[in-house]
Amino acid sequence: MIPVSKAIELIDRNVSTLGAERVGIDKASGRILAEDIFADSDPPPFDRSQMDGYAVRAGDTKDAPVTLKLVGESAAGKGWRGKLKKGEAVRIMTGAPVPDGADAVQKVELTSEAGNVVTLTDPTEKGRYIVRKGSEVKKGERVMKKGERLEPNAIAVPAAFGYARLKVSKRPRVAILSTGSEIVDIARKPKPDQIRNSNSTMLAELCRREGALPTVLPGAGDDLDELKARIAAAAGTCDLLITTGGVSVGKYDLTKKAFAELGAEIFFDRVRLKPGKPTVFARRKKTIIFGLPGNPVSAAVTFYLFVRRALLIMQSANDVGLPSGTALLESEAKGTRERETYLPARLATDAKGNLLALPLRWHGSSDLIGFAQAEALIHIPASKSYNAGDPAAVVFLP
Repeated sequence: MIPVSKAIELIDRNVSTLGAERVGIDKASGRILAEDIFADSDPPPFDRSQMDGYAVRAGDTKDAPVTLKLVGESAAGKGWRGKLKKGEAVRIMTGAPVPDGADAVQKVELTSEAGNVVTLTDPTEKGRYIVRKGSEVKKGERVMKKGERLEPNAIAVPAAFGYARLKVSKRPRVAILSTGSEIVDIARKPKPDQIRNSNSTMLAELCRREGALPTVLPGAGDDLDELKARIAAAAGTCDLLITTGGVSVGKYDLTKKAFAELGAEIFFDRVRLKPGKPTVFARRKKTIIFGLPGNPVSAAVTFYLFVRRALLIMQSANDVGLPSGTALLESEAKGTRERETYLPARLATDAKGNLLALPLRWHGSSDLIGFAQAEALIHIPASKSYNAGDPAAVVFLP
């Protein structure tokens, strides 16, 4: 049995990247960039107005209210090309070029226009409501880094600099195989000794969120020959295989034995972790294999700690670990003597702005309903316990 840190080290050492491909920018959201993105211009490409109002010379407004001669209009996409002189103003729209000679904009709410003059009720100062040319970034500067995830709110960045196609990391193909004769498809009504295959549904969505392409396979029963055949077939079609169940030490826990008899190289098969001790990490030929426990909370925690990391390594992501921090505990939290505990928790803030972790009232590693509310995991080292109000390390769930 190895510590979590050693398990992570083995994953880092034995998982390889999958390479890159080019896709249209409309297919790139959520993908990991495999190239740096550089600015091909100086945005904004001209001095730009932040407001609807009037472009003026700030010095002309110091004795406001003041009336200025209206000499033109600058609209987005159609700027005014003259040069502003003393005592003049140009009507201007948000996003439009600031005319030559103007050094400030006064917003329309502080003005009134009549005929060919405009009255400013308040003074303005030099540079007011103007975004200067090149103030956002300079041509040639790197604006996004290789290894960053291209989130939806960032897709405009490469688009603004002409990247109609982007080089991104290949998405891992993941096969998900549940094991156990008690598991039935979610569309079926379970018999008295059966349960629905909720694990595969959960794991597929978690994989998809991390950029992978998951396929849920029909479940396999507790038969060694069937397991070996199903695992061998699945491993030949994917970059990463996830199985759930059958990794403990019971009579019908056959998954780990199937891995071994198929010639898989097993890097670890027990971790000093609660929940999730019997997790298996292996490789068969080029396929990475994770044998996760069958209990849903154990499967989720081990996915977050181990499988997610492997998927991001495959995609050459810069940051493959879960974000972490410290929070004050809202109630006591107890660890175990030999294993690190990752306790599901909700997050809140107190009146002073401190981050609070509220341990969930759940009923063990089969309590998928309790775990569904988790926003973080409280990390409790082996043989450690905390009282309410104590600071503790937490990892945040994406």
